[in-house]
Amino acid sequence: MRITICGSMVFAKEMLAAQKQLEELGHEVLIPIDTYDCLKDPSLNESFEHCQSYGDIDKDHFNKIADSDAILVLNYPKNGLAGYIGGAALTELGVARHLDKKIFILHELPSEKDLRYALEIKIMRPIILNGDINKIH
Repeated sequence: MRITICGSMVFAKEMLAAQKQLEELGHEVLIPIDTYDCLKDPSLNESFEHCQSYGDIDKDHFNKIADSDAILVLNYPKNGLAGYIGGAALTELGVARHLDKKIFILHELPSEKDLRYALEIKIMRPIILNGDINKIH
């Protein structure tokens, strides 16, 4: 299966680990174009200038989603919220849903009380992996 990894770029290290694990399972994996940059300098994930240096960084990732069979959203704890999914990942989820791609989310979603758009994500019918990437097939 061809899988695009999505999530906050704070998780660049985790993206590379997930890529390796998925490839070992026989999957082809696409990652955000700036993963290695964000690994070297985590502050880049919040730099508008950095994102602009890639041109249409968002559209590049949307195209990867379009060229994939599925997405995997890495939703590790961030900002004190377990299962964090931010704005960029939410847009990627929307693209994947619109294109009828399989949607895998690594961990349980936060409650709707803690993440106001958790309901919208649930409506997309993602497959929650409960931390186990081996469940992807």
